[in-house]
Amino acid sequence: MSEGRKDDSEKRLWSLLDWESIEELVKVLEFGAKKYAPENWKHLGNLKKRYINSAFRHLTAYAKGEDIDVESGLSHLAHLGCNVMFLLWEERNGNSNKGTGELSPT
Repeated sequence: MSEGRKDDSEKRLWSLLDWESIEELVKVLEFGAKKYAPENWKHLGNLKKRYINSAFRHLTAYAKGEDIDVESGLSHLAHLGCNVMFLLWEERNGNSNKGTGELSPT
């Protein structure tokens, strides 16, 4: 029997993902779904501004040596990864909730 053929040379290489890191992001998403509601983050006003602020809070805590977020018990870097994912979603979907003003501490 001859070898089979599959044209997948131009397809996404999902196998490049680190699944343990992805699992950490999912844990943060589950925490948020329990605290608020599943996909609640998609419905926030000023999503861009709020998640840029949140990303910097988690990055700053991590830079200061705090690996784990006190409230969730999960990695600050996983929270940061979710914030970046939310911002990417906002950028791709052109959500009308984009915040264009100056960043504030809240």
